[in-house]
Amino acid sequence: MAAISYHHGDLRRTILDAAAAAIAESGPASWSLRELARRAGVSHAAPAHHFGDKTGLLTDLAAEGFGLLADALADAGDDFVDVGLAYVRFAVDHRAHFEVMFQPDLYRTDDPRVTAARDRAGHVLEEGVRQVQGEHERTTELAAWSLVHGFASLWISGALSESANGDPEASARPVLRRLFEQ
Repeated sequence: MAAISYHHGDLRRTILDAAAAAIAESGPASWSLRELARRAGVSHAAPAHHFGDKTGLLTDLAAEGFGLLADALADAGDDFVDVGLAYVRFAVDHRAHFEVMFQPDLYRTDDPRVTAARDRAGHVLEEGVRQVQGEHERTTELAAWSLVHGFASLWISGALSESANGDPEASARPVLRRLFEQ
């Protein structure tokens, strides 16, 4: 058994990283804070001290995920196909965050950090719809989100034959163009 370190540099980050690894391996619901502490090599009380409970930890992970998604979408630029590809890339690169973010029963959806980051990500998508449509239309926004979210979900679950050895962006690009470059 690994020695437990009580003088840790960034304990909060270590615990969040351990949670992301556990979620990537077995999903967002099949681990305990005690198991997470063991995985991170910290005292069994450390996760509860920093996050309160599992819901608190998942709330932090969701807030962080929405913030990372908002940054990725904003960095993609004005081309909405590129924004869609950034969404898919985010889901693939941050699978654990992605899995938690879109299961609101796992975390506190009214947490101000979650709300702010989720709203920021939504705003980038709305701006992308304006680029495509010239105005914000909820139906187009839902179609775009459904397409990129559905593609990303199919990719990370392995449901697409291309996901075994393929490049998610190369596979998603023609799909996104079909919708947005008519």
